[in-house]
Amino acid sequence: MANPIDRLIHAFGKLPGIGHKSATRLAFHVLRSPSGIARELAEALLAVQTGMTCCRHCLVPAPQDPCVLCADPQRDAARICVVEEPADVSAIEQTHVFRGVYHVLHGCLSPLDGVGPDALKIPELLRRVQKDAVQEIILATNSTIEGEATAVYLTQLLRPFGVAISRIASGMPLGAEVEYIDTRTLALALEDRRAV
Repeated sequence: MANPIDRLIHAFGKLPGIGHKSATRLAFHVLRSPSGIARELAEALLAVQTGMTCCRHCLVPAPQDPCVLCADPQRDAARICVVEEPADVSAIEQTHVFRGVYHVLHGCLSPLDGVGPDALKIPELLRRVQKDAVQEIILATNSTIEGEATAVYLTQLLRPFGVAISRIASGMPLGAEVEYIDTRTLALALEDRRAV
């Protein structure tokens, strides 16, 4: 059996953005912490794997279906903000500016990585636009080449539906990802979005 601390370092090292040094630092922090913290961390990790489902509307991982945002009658269901990843929903929600609903694509177009339209949740978005009384689609994909290509592709697909289509403003630096933008910049980008 492997040394438990080596197993933990290896496990932390599998997380994105965590190198060997960070994984080692985290593992030894857990080792030095009271046992309740390790137990809480383990239970939280298991709960994410076993206690989550996917919202049938926005496709965000949530503990119930529909998620809290889609079930909220105060949200404007006629406005859908399209994002690449579930973490982008959290980032936008922290601005307290957008009061509509979301649609998570679970990625973006990236032909070099073999990610085409079939790999994204685009058909689900088109069904929502057809079925629901959607008035506006806000494309909040990342300001990367792939994010821009995804926005252009979605614009072409959505135009025939006659809904207003807008793109979040370029208050975001080029190459930035929605998840990592400070809330004020993200709020301005949403408020100053432009039609496409």
